[in-house]
Amino acid sequence: MSKYDIIVLGSGPGGYVTAIRASQLGFKTAIIEKESLGGVCLNWGCIPTKALLKSAQVFEYLKHAEDYGLSVEHYGKDFDAVVKRSRGVAEGMSKGVQFLMKKNKIDVINGFGKVKPGKKVDVDGKEYSADHIIIATGARSRELPSLKQDGKKVIGYREAMSLKEQPKKMIVVGSGAIGVEFAYFYNSMGTEVTIVEFMPNVVPVEDEDVSKQLEKSFKKSGINIMTSSEVTKVDTSGNGVKATVKTSKGEETLEADIILSAVGIKSNIENIGLEDVGIAVDRDKILVNKFYQTNIPGYYAIGDVTPGQALAHVASAEGILCVEKIAGQHVEALDYGNIPGCTYCTPEVASVGLTEKQAKEKGYDIKVGKFPFSASGKASASGAKDGFVKVIFDAKYGEWLGCHMIGAGVTDMIAEAVLGRKLETTGHEVLKAVHPHPTMSEAVMEAVADAYGEVIHL
Repeated sequence: MSKYDIIVLGSGPGGYVTAIRASQLGFKTAIIEKESLGGVCLNWGCIPTKALLKSAQVFEYLKHAEDYGLSVEHYGKDFDAVVKRSRGVAEGMSKGVQFLMKKNKIDVINGFGKVKPGKKVDVDGKEYSADHIIIATGARSRELPSLKQDGKKVIGYREAMSLKEQPKKMIVVGSGAIGVEFAYFYNSMGTEVTIVEFMPNVVPVEDEDVSKQLEKSFKKSGINIMTSSEVTKVDTSGNGVKATVKTSKGEETLEADIILSAVGIKSNIENIGLEDVGIAVDRDKILVNKFYQTNIPGYYAIGDVTPGQALAHVASAEGILCVEKIAGQHVEALDYGNIPGCTYCTPEVASVGLTEKQAKEKGYDIKVGKFPFSASGKASASGAKDGFVKVIFDAKYGEWLGCHMIGAGVTDMIAEAVLGRKLETTGHEVLKAVHPHPTMSEAVMEAVADAYGEVIHL
């Protein structure tokens, strides 16, 4: 039996990052993966979707070339080539992870792993042991009883990024990050898209102002949006698919070629041996303490299988924290209130901290500032004037409670707010930190200035 210090089960952005950090700390490390290194994020999620979205963005530029004083007489799209480029990007990233495993002398074990009592893991009949076993098996597309996926007419995100033919009509159920990103992509490519969202607003976890702006931008680009609506029945017997949608005004039938179910994710905790070991689970999540130890000594869990936010950067941070704690380093528990969320449709959405509604519900006396990109010189020059930056501060102490952005490139800008909040930066300090001109990032300073009654360009 092969013996290790640490075995990581799953090689997504939680698992492979954990393995690398473990190796850096001097642990003899192995990682187990049943498919491709990099997990869903690198192969079927974060990375290939961004490649698709970039193709859509370039296509949009071509369509609007005249807005920039340019003339493009002949342009078109090759849907198959767009998908192939996306797959190529994913494959390149997966090879990069393979290189990192070799560089860090991590043993890669291919196969389906199951944890066993006595700090052991079974991989397709062969046993391995370790002092510490870290479960990082991630999640998959969640299925609703009324929306069973058949992989052809009712699909999840995985099929959505590798369709052989572009559908003429598509229904997207759910308007979280996955739903709106694919809605934007397919709409940009020329598919007629309808979003069906159960909640009153699209991107329902975001600040209400952001949700309203995204709905406005999406409608302007031709996406049909149905909020406070629910798909109750699906008929796939004909050529396409018919969806019965319950709305506030009654039932409606929608017809399309394909339905994309984007109603969240389901943790991969089945058949991995949790019951055999006695690892505690509650509502689809493995229960852990603040350093990711389960109730059974020597077994840990990170990423989408635990109760924290199901985001790649969260999984990576949790894994690093987990192995640093195992190594005896002094580490602080992760602050889940300062985790940025990013959505990569156009316009992009990014946020961190409390929404205005949440801040009020918590009893804060707040200062709110907002700066629209329509007043930004860089945004005007770029032809990307949709959106704004919104900031929320505690009026008493100047604490930066939340930051919410919608617009071009905001997923790259949100880190300023994350770092500022981590360092307990006040509104006054943000105002006195000189921001470069002309940039989109100036909007952060201007929004803070607005909150404190000092805004210059409004």
